[in-house]
Amino acid sequence: MPDTSADRSHLRLERPSEGVVLLTLDNPAMRNAMSDEMTSSWVATIDDLAADRSVRAVVVTGEGSAFCSGGNTSWIASEPDATVDHLRSRMLPFYRAWLSIRRLEVPTIAAVNGAAIGAGLCLALACDIRYAAAGAKMGVPFNKLGMHAGMAGTWLLPDVVGPAHARDLLLTGRVVEAEEALRLGLVSRVIGPEAFLDEVLETAAGIAATAPIAARLTKVALADGGHADFESALQWEALAQPMTLATADLQEGIAAAKDKRAPQFRGH
Repeated sequence: MPDTSADRSHLRLERPSEGVVLLTLDNPAMRNAMSDEMTSSWVATIDDLAADRSVRAVVVTGEGSAFCSGGNTSWIASEPDATVDHLRSRMLPFYRAWLSIRRLEVPTIAAVNGAAIGAGLCLALACDIRYAAAGAKMGVPFNKLGMHAGMAGTWLLPDVVGPAHARDLLLTGRVVEAEEALRLGLVSRVIGPEAFLDEVLETAAGIAATAPIAARLTKVALADGGHADFESALQWEALAQPMTLATADLQEGIAAAKDKRAPQFRGH
């Protein structure tokens, strides 16, 4: 399936179709826990993708039966006598490393193939769209482990599911299955496991085929909860839409619609 690929420790990168990058968390023996090696690979890969103008959509998934089981709890508990300041100096860079996917200007999709727990779910929440395989389980059981939520969970979860559902999930620590996650708005679609990744990659290819400048501007418009108010939305759109009207892609899109053919957008 992939036309080009590259490997970094505990992370696999593939390019299954034009403009689409598939990142696979590849540490199945630890249910894709966020190891030091995986974290380093993730940071380097996101840096590369941020500079690659050929990328138009990014899909993140997990190898094996899990999406991501979160932070390495043995690492978290390894310094019982450490000061708060020392622990904070370790946690903040770790959070920022994984949340760096939010820096990407292109649409991102979390393909939740299996369990997404704690920081693993927060990684999925940091993506623009989440699709789940039937049977996948998701939760933020931080309190049950004796710790406060991390990885921006107290911001990302309310942003995705609203404050009431976020309170429920964070305070109870309960784990939900894919169908309930769909009802809560935690994921946008549940897909059978046998066709799961193919369908997600097909969706990503469809996103990659849209006008890239328009897609990037739309992502900016919706970032961090969207516009402050109605008038702010109008002011933004009165600038962002003319930016796209001045592109060659707009002319291509209109011509393709008239000719009843697929447009070939070039990002200019």
